[in-house]
Parts: sequence; structure tokens; C-alpha cells
Amino acid sequence: MMKHALLLALACGWLDSNAQHPPVFEGMTMDSTILELNDLPVELVKYKYGAQKISFLAIHDDEDTGVKAAFEYIRLNGGNIIDCQYGGQRNYAFSYNGQDYQTDPNSIYSRPGITLGLEKYGKTDEVVNDQLEQIAKEILNFYQPAKLGYIFTLHNNADEGFGISSYLPGAELENVADSVHVNPAMDPDDMILVTEKVLFSELKKENMNVVLQHQEAEDDGSLSIYAMKNRIPYLNVEVQHGHLEDNFMLIEAGVRALRESYPALMKKATD
Repeated sequence: MMKHALLLALACGWLDSNAQHPPVFEGMTMDSTILELNDLPVELVKYKYGAQKISFLAIHDDEDTGVKAAFEYIRLNGGNIIDCQYGGQRNYAFSYNGQDYQTDPNSIYSRPGITLGLEKYGKTDEVVNDQLEQIAKEILNFYQPAKLGYIFTLHNNADEGFGISSYLPGAELENVADSVHVNPAMDPDDMILVTEKVLFSELKKENMNVVLQHQEAEDDGSLSIYAMKNRIPYLNVEVQHGHLEDNFMLIEAGVRALRESYPALMKKATD
């Protein structure tokens, strides 16, 4: 049923599979703010529709399958998504004081992560570190996880480049995972990462590819580590680029898990 609904949405122009950012649909509203990272403007755009039942966050500007799936979810159920827009690329690439810098936007939510993220691509600088720390604060202020009581992010990956298999014993990220549940019938690139056992249990019951992040996972500056340190329930729907239907299905599963795990929290969001 949902497959046909998504195909209908594409046919009617609600979702544009080729556009970097989906077109808004009738009744949707937008609110935005621009953060200046030296010569790189980072625009945070909040798209809203209907009752604000759920709030999503997309922090990479080249991962738009998740944004498109979120638009369809919001169109049917109400909610909002904050989409970070800075040129359709994955990394922040900018200049300061005549020098070029680059980092992953998902490495800026702790001081150690900021340094590691910059050093991965080149040089670091204390002023730049301060600037990135401020950018992270502004993104969090715009999303307001403390008020929501959770963080729900959307990410996309490449075919066979990263997925549930990356967290299995012997794999690159095995130390990040406390527990892993694999559904062999699902594409291994499509999964959900969570920081709370109750969310893991709910998603495992639904036989989803799901990873529970380890409490001792290294601080890489990612939003999942920030959430865990601050005891904020966190979900990341991670799906291969172009897997629109699977992205929608996992968003639905994530919302159900939140609702079952934190009913008072989710009820508060609709009051």
C-alpha cells in the first residue's frame, strides 16, 4: 500500500526524486536561519506541516533520500524536519585566515570530536574549533532536543559502503555496538542506530536491522555520542541513497518505537 502511495506522490510532484531538496507541498510552511561559518553559509530550514507530532533532523546536505521520505511522512501524519543546507555536499568546506578547512558536520558536537574531524581532512585551529562548537550549539538550539526529549536523525549511505554489517564482530565499528540485530531479508545498508535499550528492544521485536550504541563508544563528536552523554534518546535512520520506500518504512518503525517506549513524551508533543 505504501509503495503505491509513494509512487503516487512522485507522480503528483509531492516528491521529486531528482531534486536535491524536495519541493514543498500545499499547506507546508518554512522557517529558516543562516549560520555563517566564515565563507560558508549554513542554512537551517525547518519544514512544517499539520500537527507537530514528530521532529526530524538531517545534518548532511548530500543525503536527501531521508528528507524526501520525511516529507512524505509529514504530509501523511504531520510533523517537521530541519534540513541543513550548505551547497549539496557532505562536508563543511570553508576558509579562515587564508587557510582551507574541512570537516564532517557530524563530528562537531564535542571538543575532542571537532579536533579529530578537522585533522582527518587536514589542519586544525583553535579559532576554527570555537566556530564549529558554536555552529553545533546553534543547530541544537534550532532543533531543541531538550524540549523534544529525543533526537531523530536521518542519514543516507552508499551501496555496500556502510550498514548493519559494519557493526558486527570483526568489522570496523564493532566497538561502537553494544548489541546488533540483523534481519537477513533486509538490505544491510538499511538500518536504525539507537542509544537506548528500550528502543533497541522495540525495533528488534519488529525485526528491523538495528544497532544499540555502546555506552563506552569513543567520543568522535557525533550527535549520537552527544545524545548518549546527555541522556537524550536518539534514533538514526540510515538508508542507502535512493531507497525511498525503505527509508519511509524505517521512519515509521522509528516513530512507533518512540511512541511505545516513551508514550508520555510523544503525547506531550501533540498537546
